[in-house]
Amino acid sequence: MNELVFVDQGDRKKELYTTSEIVADRTKIERRKVKDTIRKYREELETFGLLASYQVESIGGRPRENYRLNEQQATFLLTLLKNTPVVVEFKKELVRQFYAMRAELVKRQVLRESEKPTRRTLTDAIRDNPAHSPHDFKHYTDLAYKTATGRTAAQLRKERGADKKTAAVDLLTSDELSRYKRAESQIAVLVDLRMEYQQIKTALAGPAERRINHDRTNADH
Repeated sequence: MNELVFVDQGDRKKELYTTSEIVADRTKIERRKVKDTIRKYREELETFGLLASYQVESIGGRPRENYRLNEQQATFLLTLLKNTPVVVEFKKELVRQFYAMRAELVKRQVLRESEKPTRRTLTDAIRDNPAHSPHDFKHYTDLAYKTATGRTAAQLRKERGADKKTAAVDLLTSDELSRYKRAESQIAVLVDLRMEYQQIKTALAGPAERRINHDRTNADH
């Protein structure tokens, strides 16, 4: 089944959500009927948090309203729907994806916490190297992103629908974050060895490509 649960990248609390259109499409219930149910029970739904809505562009028609539902709101909404086989299967998959995404966010947070000393190490390495200025930190972190994911920080934000203020490291999966930490640590060592940027980039290029291809191959299996 396709992705049903998303993370609000602009929210520091990283709230998980699904949408009314996903509920409608996956349960084979008309979107209008699902939205009517949401409006009817809006007060009850908002006991679990603000019920946010936004406009979705439609081809050749007027923009349509879509509701964003947190886990508790989605769960409550599903209790209001008739338990057809399709609805039951959707409930199972939605619960599974909410659980899996929460576990993934916990892994990311643990890695972020363990990453902090590494980031200070790279900062110190650049600071203590007379050939570098503090402005070089962005170039080296971009190199670490590129090494870990094949994309720069700006490319990650664009690809994953985040705004310019979002820290690119918050967009990484736990596996990507592990590779990023490793790359940043390696860069710090090479900076301490007084290697220049192009030398460091060349040194990381081969291993990075092998790691990314290896991880993608494993994901496919």
